[in-house]
Amino acid sequence: MLVLGLLLMAGAAAFAGLLIADNLSGGPDYTVSLLGSEPFTISTLGAFLGGIALTLIFGLGMWMLLAGTVLARHRGKRRRRDRDTARRAAAERDELAGRMEDEGGSSTTGETAGHRPAASHRPQWLRLHGR
Repeated sequence: MLVLGLLLMAGAAAFAGLLIADNLSGGPDYTVSLLGSEPFTISTLGAFLGGIALTLIFGLGMWMLLAGTVLARHRGKRRRRDRDTARRAAAERDELAGRMEDEGGSSTTGETAGHRPAASHRPQWLRLHGR
């Protein structure tokens, strides 16, 4: 969309520039000269409407250019936000894995490494009388 907008703007500007440069002589007949040929003659109303059409095409190209830029910016923000979220989730996962490894390695005081009491697996609010 960005490239199409830029191409439309450039094409409309080049076409208008060529028309102006080739028709500087002016005159009452309004014969249009474009790239060395005279494809048609035009009335005052036709020239006015042609200018409006070129302006609308140029405006459409500008709008497409700006819309493409805004869309690309929003996509970049979303990608950065997603990457940051993934980084935070990975860091939290690694931190929790480290804590679980530390708890598993240091809780073997007087117990066998493979057997723990069932109460230690329960959350605090499920334990009876703080045991």
